[in-house]
Amino acid sequence: MHAALVTSFDRPPQYAAVDDPVATSADEVVVDVRAAGLHPRVRSGASGSHYASSTALPLIPGVDGTGVLADGQRVYFAALDSAHGTMADLTVIRRRAYLPLPDTADEVTVAAAVNPAMSSWVPLRRRAALQPGQRVLVLGATGSAGQMAVQIAKRLGAGWVAAAGRDAERLAALPTLGADGVISLAGSDSQIAAEIQKNAADTEVVIDYLWGAPLERVLPAILAARSDPGQPLTWLHIGAMGGPEASLPSVALRSHNLTILGSGQGAVSTAEFVTEIAALIDEIAAGALTIDALPVPLSDVEAVWDSPVSRTRRVVFQP
Repeated sequence: MHAALVTSFDRPPQYAAVDDPVATSADEVVVDVRAAGLHPRVRSGASGSHYASSTALPLIPGVDGTGVLADGQRVYFAALDSAHGTMADLTVIRRRAYLPLPDTADEVTVAAAVNPAMSSWVPLRRRAALQPGQRVLVLGATGSAGQMAVQIAKRLGAGWVAAAGRDAERLAALPTLGADGVISLAGSDSQIAAEIQKNAADTEVVIDYLWGAPLERVLPAILAARSDPGQPLTWLHIGAMGGPEASLPSVALRSHNLTILGSGQGAVSTAEFVTEIAALIDEIAAGALTIDALPVPLSDVEAVWDSPVSRTRRVVFQP
């Protein structure tokens, strides 16, 4: 069979012939892969920079996908581990690591959407317990996951969703996905503060895909815009596209009712993830969520991996 193969952490995977995978226990099953998304988590795993990355080479990238079992059942599935990924003709998965696809589910759309969508769906339901009518700010809303977060917050009952990001064109399009207000992060601190005062005053939940310097600029402005410092503010840390470290003034925790929570592998149990992904797949299959997916032949993996289009659309490789 063929697969995307990482042989060095400093260059894109190559399309290469490899041995067919074999199930080595009764807990494993071979799946015929139909689609696998190129997510930021996949990129960081293939570069060796993710905290859960395999350090052994070669490896096949990919954390999830859609496919068909030997009995013909269509499924969404997660990778066996970080070395035996999903970007291949065939892969091996654990029997408990797949969910059946509804008849109406499109395989490419599901492969594109589940990973970015669950980054907000799971923490909003399991970490922050979003309540109907609450005000939400999505920090880093112009990426695929951020765009999904805007839709999901509205879908889960948020009364107001503000979207913050740097890409002016994509930011301007977010009201069509449900954003009630937009905030440009390209301006000065005073401009950001003014836009937060207008569009995100008294925010109750922040979904943060950026961390780093953006947090250092945005958090003080959000706290300053609050009419009641005692009103709970839950900050959900999802990603670190703005940098892995951020300086947080201690007074922010002492003078406001601020809770900072993370969501990722380890912060949420596997059982919780499985339950929530099943509900999320139903939403995607029903057409309740939109994502800009681009199907690409797996044979083009090396050329497309770092191409500009792969940074603006959610690439989905198909064997």
